[in-house]
Amino acid sequence: MSFYTGAIKTFGGLARFVLGIKSVQGLENIPKTGPALVCANHTAFVDPIILAAAMRLPIKFMGKAELFKIPVLSLIIRSFGAFPVRRGGSDVTSLKTTVKLLKSGEFVGMFPQGTRCPNVAPETTEVKSGAGLILSRAECNVIPVYIKTKNNKAGFFKRTTVIIGKPIEYSSLGITEGIKREYEEAANKIFRTICELDKEKADK
Repeated sequence: MSFYTGAIKTFGGLARFVLGIKSVQGLENIPKTGPALVCANHTAFVDPIILAAAMRLPIKFMGKAELFKIPVLSLIIRSFGAFPVRRGGSDVTSLKTTVKLLKSGEFVGMFPQGTRCPNVAPETTEVKSGAGLILSRAECNVIPVYIKTKNNKAGFFKRTTVIIGKPIEYSSLGITEGIKREYEEAANKIFRTICELDKEKADK
């Protein structure tokens, strides 16, 4: 058992309490094994912890490179499987790391918006093409997840609902030529699916 898996088993309940996770819907949609790219809307720095605690999975996340320059923090987040990414441009190293993890059967998390977007409706935000690019290399399925909070702002002790959707099959994303337009369309399709999870919940 890895340190990350052990931490989830030991402290997952406490994390769910502190993060205000009152409801987790769709746990049956999580495959028993990876690989899978876990994609969700992004409102707060605690979102990676929310996803790991709610889904009870050791999900490995990209983190902005600046965080890995802080000695103690770097040690902690690396122990949880995080790896650095340079934002604002192409980062070949982080891309290769992500694809390698997925091809080895891991669950890797990312946020298609590319940055935190608090206090706004997720469907009104811009989506980056990174998820499509990664999937074109890893050719794995996607687990869409909607993190629902009041005013779209997560945080400690704030009521949170996590809605896990059915996996999106890689073959349904239309990536055949490996070009930027396909990456953008795939990323947008994934994010539309994420946002629709909240609407589906409201309709029930």
